[in-house]
Amino acid sequence: MTAAVRVGIIGAGFSASLHATALGQVRGVDLTIAAVASRSRQRADAFARSRGIPTVHASPEELIDDPSIDVVCVCAPNTAHAQLVVRALRAGKHVICEKPLTGAFGPRTPGSGIERALNERQRAAESTQEIVAAAEKSGRIFMYAENWIYAPALTKIVRLLEISRGRVLDIRAEESHSGSHAPLSRRRESAGGGALLMLGSHPLGAVLHIKRMEATFAGVRPPRVTSVTAETARLYGSEAVASAGHHWLVSDWDDVETWANAVLAFDDGTRATVTASFAMLGGIRNQIEVYATNGAYRADLTPNDSLLAYTPDDKAFGAEYLHEKLETRAGWIFASPDEDWVRGYPQEMQDFAECVAWERAPASDLTIAAQVVDIIYAAYLSAEKGARIDL
Repeated sequence: MTAAVRVGIIGAGFSASLHATALGQVRGVDLTIAAVASRSRQRADAFARSRGIPTVHASPEELIDDPSIDVVCVCAPNTAHAQLVVRALRAGKHVICEKPLTGAFGPRTPGSGIERALNERQRAAESTQEIVAAAEKSGRIFMYAENWIYAPALTKIVRLLEISRGRVLDIRAEESHSGSHAPLSRRRESAGGGALLMLGSHPLGAVLHIKRMEATFAGVRPPRVTSVTAETARLYGSEAVASAGHHWLVSDWDDVETWANAVLAFDDGTRATVTASFAMLGGIRNQIEVYATNGAYRADLTPNDSLLAYTPDDKAFGAEYLHEKLETRAGWIFASPDEDWVRGYPQEMQDFAECVAWERAPASDLTIAAQVVDIIYAAYLSAEKGARIDL
């Protein structure tokens, strides 16, 4: 058992803020956020001041090499995940990594869409294999930051499946909103993909977790995804967006899909559908439905109606946080009292802290992280081919 856990965060943006807040709520483990690093020293300094973090390293590499750090929390852009994770594991650190684990980055190769999708799938697989090899060799704990797995509604679904012994037949899961404002999300070479990779990773990870837990309760091996059938679309290129005359939806994308739907076939004969969109108004949608042989479950992570607030004045609530990705602050608003808790962030970091302190495996692990990447890049190939892809 580790007496104390010292965490270093790489990144100073949105996900780093979520992780830092959740790590600050850990109980029962002597955990300290000891350092932060970012490619932008100015942002790292500001992040450290706002969080009371004592050390700012000049670079992510310097933070990884800090002998006092036990856990490296990777909240850097997608394109940097693999490099930082591998370096941290080889340095003997435990690792928390934001989704997606990795992907295919850099300029797209010449050729047809199918040829490029094949190349990207191969590059993503090679990157995943490098991470898996580094993790196995290091003996350190890899923790995949998939908060959906820890959301209270999801953990309750899993508990009810355990008690009822229901067998899952069909899962339908979605994450959608009006579009990312991060500049790196606009181009495939820096993002690795569009809506399916950046949003769909969440519901897909939850689907895989539910199927794995169901198999554990039944005493059978976890079912394997045998094929994926997908469609994607760049809705910002449609006539509807061009003629809209307003910009409620983010529309200045470059070459990534903003809508995707993937159907997964499992070798136990069941199915799951994952939907992701950067073209949906009304705030962020995180929803999952599970249909079993003896029950049905629906979880509205966000929006949910634990608190509805109304005002005709879009300035009435000032800068108070209400709900992620709202386009307007007037009218009826799903004003979540504790959105981070509903989405599972504190529970996620509690699990990770206990894993390091007590030397046990996390609920969200490298197996799920690797499967998510494999399935998503197979889905991209399916969309290009217009055909089912066997895994």
